[in-house]
Amino acid sequence: MPELLAAEGSIGEPAINISIFGVFVLITLVITFRASRNNKSAADYYAAGRNISPTQNGLAIAGDYLSAASFLGIAGAIAVYGYDGFLYSIGFLVAWLVALLLVAELMRNTARFTMADVLAFRMRQAPVRMAAAISTLVVSLFYLLAQMAGAGGLVTLLLGVSGDAAQAVVVTIVGALMIFYVLVGGMRGTTYVQVIKASLLIIGAFVMTVWVLGKYGFNLSSLLGGAQDNARAGVNVLAPGAQYGATGTSKLDFVSLGLALVLGTAGLPHVLMRFYTVPTAKDARRSVVWAIWLIGIFYLFSLVIGYGAGALVGADRILKAPGAVNAAAPLLAFELGGTALLGIISGVAFATILAVVAGLTITASASFAHDVYASVIKKGNVPPNGEVRVARVTAVVIGALSIALGILALQAGINIAFLVALAFAIAASANLPTILYTLFWRRFTTQGALWSIYGGLIACVGLIIFSPVVSGAPKNPTTGVSPSLFQNVDFHWFPLNNPGLVSIPLSFFLGWLGTKLSKEQPDELKSAELEVRAFTGIGAEKAVQH
Repeated sequence: MPELLAAEGSIGEPAINISIFGVFVLITLVITFRASRNNKSAADYYAAGRNISPTQNGLAIAGDYLSAASFLGIAGAIAVYGYDGFLYSIGFLVAWLVALLLVAELMRNTARFTMADVLAFRMRQAPVRMAAAISTLVVSLFYLLAQMAGAGGLVTLLLGVSGDAAQAVVVTIVGALMIFYVLVGGMRGTTYVQVIKASLLIIGAFVMTVWVLGKYGFNLSSLLGGAQDNARAGVNVLAPGAQYGATGTSKLDFVSLGLALVLGTAGLPHVLMRFYTVPTAKDARRSVVWAIWLIGIFYLFSLVIGYGAGALVGADRILKAPGAVNAAAPLLAFELGGTALLGIISGVAFATILAVVAGLTITASASFAHDVYASVIKKGNVPPNGEVRVARVTAVVIGALSIALGILALQAGINIAFLVALAFAIAASANLPTILYTLFWRRFTTQGALWSIYGGLIACVGLIIFSPVVSGAPKNPTTGVSPSLFQNVDFHWFPLNNPGLVSIPLSFFLGWLGTKLSKEQPDELKSAELEVRAFTGIGAEKAVQH
């Protein structure tokens, strides 16, 4: 077994790693520049001119969704916790059925660029758009936090840099690249990068899967046995309970996590925005079917990669590496194919992060520019290209904020799959109830929407702040570090790591209560028009052209 960690704390050859990184970055920069020549309007910048094919969009959705959490976080969770780690994959995949059946086609029929377009169709524009924009920005920031931490951890590991200052520089460079992609390429450039990245990621995962299985005679049972033999003392990675189930609180935490994952996808702003890049609602549905197949196949690969890392590298070695659980996939790549495979797989992971953060940033900036600036502040009186200009300025601000938060998360060593689960909880709490009520309940009012969005958002974020995620979690016996964001302080009182079990039902309830207590009379004509457009597509094409 080759020595996995060099004396300076890197794996492989930093010069080779950075060279492969450079190739990936150069290729994506060329794609971005070429795509930027077609960005002539808001529809081009936000929705790639609405001419992306279903197959391309399905790949792009997979590229948007298969983030650093999927490749690094889930592989690490499976390597360390086994069965319980794979539950992340199940939740992430099943969530797409909700998106396919309840929102994909209906959202494409009723909106132009953002989630707020749907909500504002039959409600008061200003307050609803402002609430939706705030929710979108918060969800995007939490998701960006995970991606930036993942990028920093990956590059830190591969380049052998150490110390808080060096890690901060790495995260800053990644953030600067992300901002550049968004400013220059818009949604079209981001889409092409995501298509290429998804293809490379699935191919890379396939190669690693076949390689791992080959080492065990293509016998999955032998692989699982090897993972158990190399597991931490007292941990059964083949049965439930390594991470959840030891106590009543951890069982509730698992239910809360599952609820957030299954319901969160259909409320993620950057996923919803992808539905607007295809020509028709039928294409949106076909895009999701493509995405489900691609994502499902990838998660089967992640099962083998995770258990392979547990068997061939070992949980103890993974937890001691820079990046902890997030280092499992790179360490396995080095174990299998040495420096060359490590560099390729890490380059793919790096491209994954860049594509996802670009998609998140353009979504957040579009929400502010389209919903707040153009619709609320300017009330539709926007000069040519004024909206896109504001979106680009917003992208810079969001990028800077995500860099700062990403540095905090990286230095705390939080599992990025878990950070993404928190973003899902916020999306499921603040966005999904309002979307479903708007699409399926004619009596739903502006007050109900505001209560649901703000109530779900405040409850979810508030419970996260006072949970063990932020402070008070016990220290890891292997690393001696608490998984909380802030070390050596404890102000938590909410026992669960994921607040979805409380915040999601609360948001549904507040939406219902706010509507029932509202004196507003819904516009029956608008409600009927929204219903017809959502379910039949009549009038949808005319709407998206204006």
